[in-house]
Amino acid sequence: MRDPYDVLGVAKSASEAEIKAAFRKLAKKYHPDQSKEARAKERFAEVGSAYEILGDDKKRRAFDRGEIDAEGKPRAPQFEGFGFGRQPGGSGRGDFRGFGFDFGGGSGGFSAESGSIDPDILAELFGAGRTRGRAQPTRGEDIGVSVSVPLATIANGGSIRVALPTGKMLDVAVPAGIEEGKSIRLRGQGNPGQRSAPPGDVIVTIRYAPHPLFKVEGRDLRLDLPITLYEAILGARVRAPTLGGEVEVSIAPGANGGRVLRLRGKGLPASAEQPAGDLLATLRIVLPNEPDAELSALMRKLRDLKPYDPRSGMA
Repeated sequence: MRDPYDVLGVAKSASEAEIKAAFRKLAKKYHPDQSKEARAKERFAEVGSAYEILGDDKKRRAFDRGEIDAEGKPRAPQFEGFGFGRQPGGSGRGDFRGFGFDFGGGSGGFSAESGSIDPDILAELFGAGRTRGRAQPTRGEDIGVSVSVPLATIANGGSIRVALPTGKMLDVAVPAGIEEGKSIRLRGQGNPGQRSAPPGDVIVTIRYAPHPLFKVEGRDLRLDLPITLYEAILGARVRAPTLGGEVEVSIAPGANGGRVLRLRGKGLPASAEQPAGDLLATLRIVLPNEPDAELSALMRKLRDLKPYDPRSGMA
């Protein structure tokens, strides 16, 4: 048998969820009751054998260590007691007893009596109470979409309109503070089921829309706050934007450009897992747009009377 990772088409670093998803996809594709692929029965058996190893944490680790081969057989005598792999008397017709599947003679059907396959997968592949030749109700497929949500909506909560691939439009309630990458499940809004089965769900993944002023860093927000030269030298109280409206901040006399002011609690609001963030305002000294003769003369006087080197010590 081929390497089980190659059979399922996954990397050796694949997670348990990725392995299960790959098995589920291939098992559907080569299910002998449904597939029109050439050699579907053999491929279905091969996929199942691969999942028997990779879907079981102990067997997967034993395979990765080289203790068992691709068929689950021990590679060294000291591993014979593991009981992996095919049992004596296998027919060689694509049956693998770890699952209790039989693709040979007899009734000509499939059984899933015991073994290491997830019961949910078995139910999906074979159907609960399935009888040969009779189509069973099939739940509708889920629909996954990503939606870009303005930071103002993230901060305050609200509703957004989502366009589904089917062309259907849905209004989705967004709770305040929801984290980026989290999903909202809309039950029963997915694709319709077959033969009176229930529809699937819509799974909406939240992404933060770019903002013209704020940059998101975790729950914190970063902001460049422009100030004048005289505000930096003399100090001042200036207005700074936040997601909740403008607030007044103090600039200490002699503030350098690049200094960061922390406005606690003015970042993104608390989520279910994290506390509220802060607003980190970086001071940016901005000169007048138009040339100013008096300012130039003043700067020359400062240069001549009180010269200093802000770059000393960098060499």
